[in-house]
Amino acid sequence: MSITVVNHPVVAHYLTHLRDSSTKPALFRTLARKLASLLAFEASRDLRTASLSIQTPLEEMWSPVLDEEIVVVPILRAGLSMLDSIVELFPDVSVGYIGMERDETTAVANSYYCKLPPLQGRTVFVVDPMLATGGTAIRAVRSVREGGAARVCLLCIVAAPEGVRALEAEAPDVHIYTAALDRELNARKFILPGLGDFGDRLYGTG
Repeated sequence: MSITVVNHPVVAHYLTHLRDSSTKPALFRTLARKLASLLAFEASRDLRTASLSIQTPLEEMWSPVLDEEIVVVPILRAGLSMLDSIVELFPDVSVGYIGMERDETTAVANSYYCKLPPLQGRTVFVVDPMLATGGTAIRAVRSVREGGAARVCLLCIVAAPEGVRALEAEAPDVHIYTAALDRELNARKFILPGLGDFGDRLYGTG
């Protein structure tokens, strides 16, 4: 498995304000969408293309167009913050949903919903803002693999080394795209320095 930490000053700027505990939910949501778009742009760098004959205002030419079917699968609920900007970037994507809820005592993710479009032979972007223990990502990757996905990428805003290692052990061919690889998990399995509970900050429920 490989991991790409998107090293860009705009990404770093947005992430700084996401981490800031004084950032209000409205701005938090805006920043999450912007970061998701930048991560998806990076993750799409190797998408297959085909040549299409077109007519410019001046002459005919062959020009590349995307030639790969993409599915984006947000992990509920926080993953929804990343969905709209990816759909704007790839208007023809199909969308699936996986619902996971972490038990705050055991830190184990439990699935409560799964609705996926046809995945056979397609590239799937699983999106979840936080890769902490890796349990949620592992279960999501298993689900899309069972559906026949040809390639799976995980897009997350912040990742912990523990989660990266866990996902690597389970699915070494999954590529992770993230804005930051943070230091570690604390005793409660929250990422440090992290940015707190993403869902709570996103929806103002903390």
